[in-house]
Amino acid sequence: MIPVIAIVGRPNAGKSTLFNRITHTRNALVADRPGVTRDRNYGFAKHEDRSFILIDTGGLDDDSAENKSIAKLVSDQALLAIKEANAVLWLIDGKSGLAAADEILADKLRLLTPNIYVLINKTEDLDPDIAIADFHVLGMGAPYPVSAARGKGLNTVLDIVLAAFPDSISALDNEKSGLRISVIGRPNVGKSTLINRMLGEERMLTYDQPGTTRDSITVPFERLGKKYELVDTAGVRRRSQLEDPLEKSSVIKSLQALDSSDVIIAVIDASEALTDQDLHLLGLTMDSGKPLIIAVNKWDHLSKDQRDQIKNQLDRKLAFIDYAVIHFISALHGSGVGKLFGTIDKIGRNITIQIKSSRVTEILEAAVTAHAPPLAKGRRIKLRYAHVGGHSPLRIIVHGNQTASVPANYERYLSNYFRERLRLVGTPVMIEFKHSENPFKGKKNELSGRQIKKRRRMMQHAKR
Repeated sequence: MIPVIAIVGRPNAGKSTLFNRITHTRNALVADRPGVTRDRNYGFAKHEDRSFILIDTGGLDDDSAENKSIAKLVSDQALLAIKEANAVLWLIDGKSGLAAADEILADKLRLLTPNIYVLINKTEDLDPDIAIADFHVLGMGAPYPVSAARGKGLNTVLDIVLAAFPDSISALDNEKSGLRISVIGRPNVGKSTLINRMLGEERMLTYDQPGTTRDSITVPFERLGKKYELVDTAGVRRRSQLEDPLEKSSVIKSLQALDSSDVIIAVIDASEALTDQDLHLLGLTMDSGKPLIIAVNKWDHLSKDQRDQIKNQLDRKLAFIDYAVIHFISALHGSGVGKLFGTIDKIGRNITIQIKSSRVTEILEAAVTAHAPPLAKGRRIKLRYAHVGGHSPLRIIVHGNQTASVPANYERYLSNYFRERLRLVGTPVMIEFKHSENPFKGKKNELSGRQIKKRRRMMQHAKR
C-alpha cells in the first residue's frame, strides 16, 4: 500500500511551498498572497527508501475578500483530501501565532481523522521551543517546528509519519504513471468540468467565473485497466490582458504542461465559435508536435443551423492542423465524452509505434513516385532514403540532394502521406531533411603513369 498524506491549513500558511519541498518539484504554484491554491494537487514523493503520495490543498476557512462561494468550494476540496488521506499534515503559520481560527479548525479536524500532525511553519528564525509553546493548547499532540522554505525539521516529521505505515512499498521509480493528457483552452470553456466528467467525480473545482483554475493540477487515474494522468490547466488569455503576475505564472505553468504531455485536448466553446486565441493555442500545440484532440464543448446547446455553421468554420480555419481529431461534446451532460478515450488509446499506440527503416524508405519512394519533388534551379530534387529520428513527436529523417530547396508545401505533402500510410490518428509527423554530401568532393584523383601517358597521346591526337 502507498500511504497518502494531505497537507492542510489556513490560507498562506506555506502549504504549496511544503509540497514543492517534499516532492522536490516546482509543480505547485507559489505566491506571497492567500488563496493561490484552489484544487487538490497530487504528487509522488520519496523519503529515504519510502514512497508516498502527497496532496496539496487550498486554504481552509478562507476569510479573505475573495468570492465566498469559491472559498467554500476550496474548503470542500481540502476536506475531500483529508477523507482520502492516511495521514494529515496540518501546517500553521508560526510567525502569526495561535489564532482563534486555529482552535475552531482543530475541533473540525479532530472529527475527520485521528492521524493529524501539527507542523508550525516559518520557525527558521525563531527559538523552536518558544515557537511551538502556544500550540500545545490545541490538544493534538506535540507540535513540530519546521521551515517549508528551507526544509528544516521535515526529515524528523516524515520519519515519524511514515513509521506508521511499515508495509508500504519502498519505491515508485519503476511504476508507469500512464499516458499524460493535458487539457488546455481559454478561460471558462469547460476544462475542469470535462476532467470531472472523464474521472466520474467532482474532482476539480468548477465555478461560473473565468480564472477559477490557477494552477496546473495532475490527476492520476485508471480506467478499464489502463493508467492515465489528466492535467487540468489554467485558462490562457491574450498576453495584452495579463495584468496580474499570478495569472502570468498560471499561463507559464499551462504552457509547461503542454510541453510535458503525451496528448493534448484543446477545449473550444462552441457557443463562442473559434476565436483568435483558440487559433493561437492550437498553433502552439502544432509547434510542440504533440498529438491533438479538439473538443468542441457545449455542443448540446446549439441548433442545427448553428452546428452547421460551426462545422464550416472549423473546416475553413483548421486546415493548418488537419491531423487533429475533432469531437463534439457536452462536458456538463457527458455526451460524446466517452468517445475521447477511444481516440486517446489509439494515439497512445501511435506514440510507441516501431517502424523499420526499410518500411520508412518504402513509403518515401511511394510518395515520390506518386508526386515527385519540384525542380530547384533547373535540377530535380532527389530524395533517396529515410528513417525514424525520434518519437513524441514522430520524426522522419529524409536524406537526399538539394534538400534545402524542398518547398514547405511538399514537406506538408510528405507529412500527410506518411501519416496516412502509417494510419496515425491525431498524431503529426515531423519531416527533417538531411543533405547527402558528395563523398569525393575536395578529393583529387591521382593518375597512374600509364594514365598520364594515355592522356598525353589523346591530347596530341586532339591537336592534330
